[in-house]
Amino acid sequence: MGHGGVEVRLVSRPVGRPRLSDFEVAEVDLPAPGPGQILVRNQAISVDPYMRGRMSEAKSYAAPYRLGRAMHGAAVGEVLESAADGFAPGDWVLHGLGWRTHAVLEAPMATRIDVEVAPPSAYLGVLGMPGLTAYAGLLHVAGLAAGDTVFVSGAAGAVGSLAGQLARLRGAGRVVGSAGSAAKVAHLVDDLGFDAAFNYKDAPVREQLAAAAPDGIQVYFDNVGGEHLEAAIDAAVVHARFAICGMISLYNATEPPPAPRNMPQIVAKRLFIRGFLVSDHNDLQAQFHAEVGPLVRDGAIHYDETVVDGIRNAPQAFLDLLDGANTGKMIVRTTGAAG
Repeated sequence: MGHGGVEVRLVSRPVGRPRLSDFEVAEVDLPAPGPGQILVRNQAISVDPYMRGRMSEAKSYAAPYRLGRAMHGAAVGEVLESAADGFAPGDWVLHGLGWRTHAVLEAPMATRIDVEVAPPSAYLGVLGMPGLTAYAGLLHVAGLAAGDTVFVSGAAGAVGSLAGQLARLRGAGRVVGSAGSAAKVAHLVDDLGFDAAFNYKDAPVREQLAAAAPDGIQVYFDNVGGEHLEAAIDAAVVHARFAICGMISLYNATEPPPAPRNMPQIVAKRLFIRGFLVSDHNDLQAQFHAEVGPLVRDGAIHYDETVVDGIRNAPQAFLDLLDGANTGKMIVRTTGAAG
C-alpha cells in the first residue's frame, strides 16, 4: 500500500538571501515500492550551505533544483517496506532524497548505517558528508603535518568543528578557529580543544588572526572566503597550504566581493591554494569511517547538532543556517512532526 508524506519544494529561484516564499510545503501520496525499491520513513534530513548554489540556475558543480519539485539532500531513515534484496523493514539507511518525510527509492541509492556506532543523525554530520569533507580537506588536500599551525574559519559548523578536532588529534602544533558569537568561541576552546578562537564580528579578522597565531599559519581550512581568506593570506608562512572548501560569506552576494586584496602575496609566499569537493574523495570513505567512527563512538571526537523539529520548518532552518544560527550540524527532524 502507498503512504502519505510531506515534501518541501522550491517554487522560485532566490536572488540574494532566500525567503520563505521561495519554498512550499506539499502533501503527497507515495506509491508502494516497486521491484528493487524500498520505502523509507525519514527520521532526519540535512540542510547544508551548498544547497544555496543548487537553488540558482547558474552553472555549478551540482545540477540546479527543479522548480515545483521536491528538493533533495542527505537523509537518514528507517525502511518501512522493501521490494529489494539486501534490505528489510527496520533497517536504517542513509540516502539522498531529503526535504521530505518519506521516500521511495532504488535500493542502490541507499547505504545501510550502523546505529550502534552513533545515532542515525550523526551520519548526516560527523560521520557523513561534512565529516568526510573535513577529513579529506585537512589530511589530503592541505596535507596536515605534525607541528603545523592550522586556522579553520567557520569552525563551529559541521565541517569546521571536525577539521579542528582532527588537526589536534593528528598532531597540529596549534589550532585556531573563527566563529560568529562569544558562545561559539567558548565552545571551540572549552569543548573542542582549539588552542585559540575569536569572534570575527569583534574586530578585523586579520588583526585577530595575527594575535591568535603570532608565528603565522601553515594550513588554512576555508569555509568562509572573503575577509577570512584575505586574512589567512596575510598570516600564511612560506609554502602554506590552503584547502578551500566553501565561501559561505559570498553565497547570498549579488555583487562580487572586494577581497582578497593581497593576492601578490600568493606569489611571494609560494602558497598552495586548492579548491576541492567532497565528491572528489569518495575513495576515502572506508578509511574515514574506520578512523573516525571509533573516535566518535568513544567520545574522543565531540560533535554538536542544532535540531529543528518538523519538516514544515525546514526552509526556516536552511535560512537560519545561512545566517550562522547553528552550532555543529543543522538537522531537521521529521519523525512525528509531519504537520
